[in-house]
Amino acid sequence: MDYREFTVEQLGDAKITSPIRKANFISDNARIVHAAESSEITELVKSGAPLPSFELAGPREKIFHDPSWCKAAILTAGGLCPGLNNVIKGLTRTLKLQYNVPMVYGIKYGYRGLIPSFHLQPEILTEDSVDDIHESGGSVLGSSRGRQDEDEMVDTLVRMNINMLFCIGGDGTLRCAHDVANVIKRRKLSISVVCIPKTIDNDVCFIDKSFGFETAVYATNSVITAANNEAKGAYNGIGLIKVMGRDSGFIAAYATLANSHVNYCLVPETPIILDGNGRDALLPHLEHRLAKKHHAVIIVAEGAGQDLFLKTDQRTDASGNILHDDIGLLLKDRICEYFKQRDIELNLKYFDPSYMIRSLAANGTDAVFCSMLAQNAVHAAMAGKTDIVIGHWHDHFTHVPIALASKQRKKIDLKSQLWNNVKSSTCY
Repeated sequence: MDYREFTVEQLGDAKITSPIRKANFISDNARIVHAAESSEITELVKSGAPLPSFELAGPREKIFHDPSWCKAAILTAGGLCPGLNNVIKGLTRTLKLQYNVPMVYGIKYGYRGLIPSFHLQPEILTEDSVDDIHESGGSVLGSSRGRQDEDEMVDTLVRMNINMLFCIGGDGTLRCAHDVANVIKRRKLSISVVCIPKTIDNDVCFIDKSFGFETAVYATNSVITAANNEAKGAYNGIGLIKVMGRDSGFIAAYATLANSHVNYCLVPETPIILDGNGRDALLPHLEHRLAKKHHAVIIVAEGAGQDLFLKTDQRTDASGNILHDDIGLLLKDRICEYFKQRDIELNLKYFDPSYMIRSLAANGTDAVFCSMLAQNAVHAAMAGKTDIVIGHWHDHFTHVPIALASKQRKKIDLKSQLWNNVKSSTCY
């Protein structure tokens, strides 16, 4: 891994004294080493090259933007996620109350709000207007998927005299923000572009957790309990639950550990083998369990088992994400068919709480995390940082170049302690 990939873009020299008082100011030289294992660090030191490390986030004593002349814009893009309104509130309050920024705009419906042809009027955000938005799920600004023309969006930022753009979103949002930052750089404009990583799937690389994920895992508890009750309430009962997780199975894995009623955890990182003589064949294993216990609970991530479908083409959504077929319904049908062929009684109940979960308000600790992400995003933008996403690594908030964070998706390591614990919990 090249240490230069961790270099943060800076609009210019920070010469203005921060208006924040009694803060623990952070030096740009303060860094968090990427590696965790001592052996890896030792090898890197022996190589003589600088250690790959993240710039530590936090308030700077000298800032780049003059708060008195600042105009900031906030947008949310992609799918909904618990905590969006918390981040919007945190950004607005930090800009208004700590830096006395005179104007904060809320851009409607994601990047569409920066394209004039959509005729979407921005909202003016104040500390009063965002006072109670954290109590509701969703996004008060609305959201949308799909890319827009980067030059046209930058034209809008220039026309509105915006010098700080905050983008709250996942992989597609980050890539679009990176393109906007590149246009700004090419035009030699002084506009900071700072992202807050929003992915309920927890799949952004170089970030150990993202907001909304904890709330999502917590929300699965009642569904898993209901599925278990349904399964136990009937002879040979099965509760089948599909949760979000397009390319990464973190929600399914953590939900399994959070509620030990789950007997089978199926994730995109490992193939689903339905039939056969192998020990990992799901249907024979399920038949054996029902013969002994007469009930089972299965949780499956939406992106699991996609190789089980006969696909003639690859469809994508407006953000360029591959559209997956419904693995929950396929499993439901295949399980029922398998037991019917063997004349074994089966009572299967299917649960799909995905949209219910992603539109919830953030729970307590998730809400705290949202607030801290937002504050660090504002500190970074005021200091003139750009083309970055606010990360979290080794219990520290960090500045991660967008190009680094979006180069690939984070997935479950099948050799990790997490996955070993899941296998131990389910015995499958």
